[in-house]
Amino acid sequence: QVQLVESGGGLVQAGGSLRLSCAASGRIFSINTMGWYRQAPGKQRELVAQITSGGSTNYADSVKGRFTISRDNAKNMVYLQMNSLKPDDTAVYYCNARLRTGWGTPVYDYWGQGTQVTVSS
Repeated sequence: QVQLVESGGGLVQAGGSLRLSCAASGRIFSINTMGWYRQAPGKQRELVAQITSGGSTNYADSVKGRFTISRDNAKNMVYLQMNSLKPDDTAVYYCNARLRTGWGTPVYDYWGQGTQVTVSS
C-alpha cells in the first residue's frame, strides 16, 4: 500500500509565500514522476508542476517564474515553493506520484488527500 501525505497549506495574503511538502511511503520500488495538481471550485483539476526521475521540470504557464518544484529522493518527498501568490492560486493542491511497487510491475498514479491553499486579496 502506498500513501501520499501533503502538508504546508494555509491562508496567506496576496504576494505572500507558502511551501508545500508531500511524503510518499509504503511499498515503493521506484518513483518516476512526482507533481502537484490543483482544483479550484467549479474548475477542473490541472497540473501545476511536475518533476521527473531525471530531474526535468515543467510548470503550468500561470505559475511559471513564481513556483518551484523540488525533490528529495532519499526521503521520497517532493516540495512546491510558491512565491508571489495570487488570489487565482486559491485551490486544493494534490500531490501526485507515478511509481512502481516492484520490479517489472506497471506504473500507476497515486494521489494525496489534498491540502487547501487560500490567497486573500
